[in-house]
Amino acid sequence: MVGIKGFVLDEVERELLLHPSVGGVILFTRNFQSLHQLQELVTTIHALRQPHLLVAVDHEGGRVQRFRESFTLLPAICELGKRYDIDRDQALYQAEQWGWLMAAELRAVGIDMSFAPVLDIDREVSQVIGDRAFHKDSEVISRLSFRYMRGMQAAGMAATAKHFPGHGGVSPDTHVECAIDERDFEIISSVDMHPFAHLIDSGLPAIMMSHVIYSKIDRFPASLSAVWIQHVLRKHLGFQGVVFSDDLCMKGCGIAGNMIERTRKALDAGSDMVLICNDFAAIASVVSRLDFTPDPLATSRLARIHGHKAMNLKALHASKQWQQARESLNSDVPPPLQLS
Repeated sequence: MVGIKGFVLDEVERELLLHPSVGGVILFTRNFQSLHQLQELVTTIHALRQPHLLVAVDHEGGRVQRFRESFTLLPAICELGKRYDIDRDQALYQAEQWGWLMAAELRAVGIDMSFAPVLDIDREVSQVIGDRAFHKDSEVISRLSFRYMRGMQAAGMAATAKHFPGHGGVSPDTHVECAIDERDFEIISSVDMHPFAHLIDSGLPAIMMSHVIYSKIDRFPASLSAVWIQHVLRKHLGFQGVVFSDDLCMKGCGIAGNMIERTRKALDAGSDMVLICNDFAAIASVVSRLDFTPDPLATSRLARIHGHKAMNLKALHASKQWQQARESLNSDVPPPLQLS
């Protein structure tokens, strides 16, 4: 999955996206000019190939929401945790509403998936996680994220839980530096992994790996570790969905070498799809030079997470469900609407 430069595809990007090693495109604020432009861009990307390329975005709410104008401004997900502490039933209801609203608006412009929800625990040590986490209690995260996932599913979008096995226990930001978590596996397994295990048991479609190094388990970041992906995630937890790496441009996975070496390491470790988001020269180099044979099982898993059953924008904005979901962002009393 690769990033692109601007509001439209240039000819080099069109050719790049036709390469069989490319399976998706991730969009950022740099790719958004207007609602109409975004729809045209997504339609153009989807029209290039059949089955179409996945189009994804990070659209969690709060400080991580790539598209703002013409979209509902979503609160940081920690607000649901705060509401849970006051009124559990209201917060659970609203978690489903918020997940539906986020996904429905993206699906209405053709986007297949948002990399959400965040299942990391707010341990008050990680600034890059912080208010992106539902709560400091793993059981509360499990309950809220399940309802959020169910809302996304009702809108036609597969959820992607991140960052496995948990990014909340370290201070460094893996975007810009190496992060090492020195805790024992037993602690990580029983606490940080609990929300992931809960959603896996509930049919979670996809997971994004953490770039954190858990030094007592493996010397490589989880995103590049066969121990974490194949042994812990696949065998121990029985996860059968899609495994995404986080962005391989991030400094946290620099231990593996250059971008081709990082990509090969992530694929060999068991990732179904790797992300290269912002280094356009590296994207071209990896696509042209990587010796890659698609895994039929990974291809099958990825096919199951394409977006489906979207309303168009006009129908969405006219719907009572959309209006009530927006009201739920600030309401003290949940409306009577039940998601279908």
